Formats: sequence, C-alpha cells, structure tokens
Amino acid sequence: MKKILLLFSISLFLNNNLIAQKVDFIEYDLDNGLHVILHQENAAPVVTVGVMYQIGAKDEVVGRTGFAHFFEHLLFEGTKNIERGKWFDIVSANGGSNNANTSQDRTYYYETFPSNKLEIGLWMESERMLHPIIEQIGVDTQNEVVKEEKRQRIDNAPYGKIIYRTGINPHLFKKHPYGRSVIGSMEDLNSAKLDEFIDFNNKYYNPNNAVLVVAGDINVDETKKMIADYFGPITNNAERNIIQPVVEPEITETRMVTEYDPNIQIPAYIFSYITPKSVDKDAYVLDYISSILTGGNSSRMYKRMVDKDKVALQVLAFNQASQDYGTYTMGALIKGDPNWEMLKSTMDDEIKTLQTKLISDREFQKLQNSFETSYVQANSSVEGIAASLATYNMLQGDTNRINEQLDIYRTITKEDIMRVAKTYLNPNQRVELKYLSGSDPNKEASK
Repeated sequence: MKKILLLFSISLFLNNNLIAQKVDFIEYDLDNGLHVILHQENAAPVVTVGVMYQIGAKDEVVGRTGFAHFFEHLLFEGTKNIERGKWFDIVSANGGSNNANTSQDRTYYYETFPSNKLEIGLWMESERMLHPIIEQIGVDTQNEVVKEEKRQRIDNAPYGKIIYRTGINPHLFKKHPYGRSVIGSMEDLNSAKLDEFIDFNNKYYNPNNAVLVVAGDINVDETKKMIADYFGPITNNAERNIIQPVVEPEITETRMVTEYDPNIQIPAYIFSYITPKSVDKDAYVLDYISSILTGGNSSRMYKRMVDKDKVALQVLAFNQASQDYGTYTMGALIKGDPNWEMLKSTMDDEIKTLQTKLISDREFQKLQNSFETSYVQANSSVEGIAASLATYNMLQGDTNRINEQLDIYRTITKEDIMRVAKTYLNPNQRVELKYLSGSDPNKEASK
C-alpha cells in the first residue's frame, strides 16, 4: 500500500509540475515597431532582459559572410554612455550575467540580474540598440576574437566541422544560404571596410526588427513604463528585415562526400538529410526519431552498433529545425578499420525498420515521458523562458507556441513516426560523409 501511495504521490507531483509549466505572458508593440513580451514570475528575485534581432547568417550577402556572428561580439564593445570594454564590468558589478548567440536565422542578446536591477538591463539593451560605438579599434579587436573562436571551435577542435556543420551544410544546401557557415569567412571580414559595419548596424539593429522579452520577478505596469522610456524614443534607420523565401531543390540522389580532420584519430560515418522547418509538425516527429535511433545508450543504433556488433564507439545525432528548413544528421564514430558498406547497411537497416514497423507501446511511452521532462526543464528558468518566448514569436510567428509545444508532441502517433521516416530518411535524399583523420590529399597535392 505504501508503494502504491508513493507512486501516486510521484505521479501527482509530476503532473502538477507539468500543469504549472504553462507560461503566461503579455505582448504588445511600441509605436516604433518593437515587439515586447512580458512574463511575470515572482517566485525568485531574478529577471532576464533579452533582445532578439531578425538577422542571422542567412541574411548576409555573398562576399560579406560572418557579419551577423561578428556583431554578436562587436556590440559588446561599448556605446555612447558605456565606456569601451566596460560592458561586462557593469553587469558583474550589479550581480548579473550576460551572453549572446547567433544562428542562421537570428541574433540574441540577454542579461540576467537581481530583479531590483531590471532598469539597468533595460538601459543597457536600449544603449546597444540606440548608441553603439562602431569604430575601427573595436572591429580590429573583435576580428581577432572571432578568428580565435574559429580556431578553437572548428579548425582545431576534434569533429568541429561536424558539430558546427561546416563540413555538412554546404553539401546539403546548394542554393539556400543555410549552406553557409554561421561564423563566416575570415577573408570576408578582413576585407570589409568600417562603413560596411556601420551600414549593417543601421540596416538590422532597429526596433522594428527586434523582439524585447522581459521575464521574471517584475511589476508589469512599472516595467511597461521603463520600456516606453528607454525604447520608445528609438527610431528606425531601415525597414524591417522581411524574410525572402529561397527554395532549395530536393536532393534526389545520394551525395558522397569525404572530409578530413587532422585533429581526430577515430573516423566517423555520417548521414545528413534536409527536413521540414520548425513550424511543421513533422519537425517534432523527427525529434522523436532522433531519440529512437541515437538518443543515448538505450537507443537502437547504440545498442546495435556499440553494444552488439561493436563496430562503433559512439553514435550521434543532430536534429535541427530552423526557420526555413531543418536538417537531421546521424552517424557513428567507428571502431577499428572502417567497413563502409557494412556500416551503411547497418544504419540503413535501422532506418528501414523504423519505416516498416511500428515502435512498441513501451518505447513510445518512454519517448513521450522523455519529451515531457525536456519541456519542463526548458521552462524551468526565466532565462530559458525568455529565450523560448522570443524564439517562438520571431521564428515561428506565434509566441503561444511555448504552451503548445508539449501538446504537439502528445499528438504524434506511432504511425506518424513511420510516415516521417519513410518521407525524409531515404538513401537518395541524403549526404553521406566519410570523416577521416589527416589532411585532404587533393589539397596537399595542389600546394
């Protein structure tokens, strides 16, 4: 009886947690077009201020790649009222933390402060939007920072080309700008003039091209007044960045690619596919598929390739649904000398099983439980909630998707999993990448 009561208590606790995760928010526009989202959560004296701009790597022009990511660094240099190099000092002196990140689709900046420092966060982000100082010394300084980041994360990092997709996306996307690297070209950045950086800021860093999110321990009326004071007077220097759709032709036959990495000893074999964009339900189904095939030590490919056949040291998967398209990448780090045909047939066999057999009730329930837990964890902090609110609004066009995401996963059926695997994960629709140790012999021969 005690065991039954304990299980009932745990179930009740989990259900209450899931119900409590509904995120309430208020959204409105300022006269200058800035979209504002407020989420009040007074459980802890913490607040996050985030600003997301509709500018990512896909918006850059050929010959000037890397600007979006470069600005993620450049706009911490200083402003008219924040001395150069003092941004992080101000944040830490007020008990806060901050960061920024860039994707193919957007750039996001945020600070988290004790809630009594909310005004400082709003002031700093309004300064970034209104008064950035873009000068040659800052460009030169951040150019070196970005070069070092590229060296550490991609050039000299084991499997960096896979993790950051610089060795995969150019082979998947021949027309769409998702084929470009987010970090961009160092040659493009080196050759850019100061006026080009100023023009880039004027074009994209405007209120009509941004979403401001404030989440945490706030008083809504007071917060609205501060937002109006700090952001209301900011004018736009350009029209909003309207996304122009670029259609990527379907892959109709396997693209065979070999990449080399002098920083690895263990080769990898990778399959990568173009998949639906983030608003599409099938993108959620592919999250399930990723978990089934390569999601941890209990996944099908791990149990077969690592535990049973012992042909792999590890399996891997990256399912990334973006604003225009998604990508699903799966593969293995190979144990011993590669037997490419055997590895291919093994991975294809696991995909084929998913395409022709419904998964078991037990496996399906495990999937649902796992994604419900992930949903709760994603919305367990004001930082996570702020990022989600901005993302759903800007990239999916509906802020309330934050509350609908779990319901979308719950509507997925076993038949959906089979259908989506059949639709997108076929040999003639993919890039097959052999990722080898060493240097490219063709490049060596051309020297």
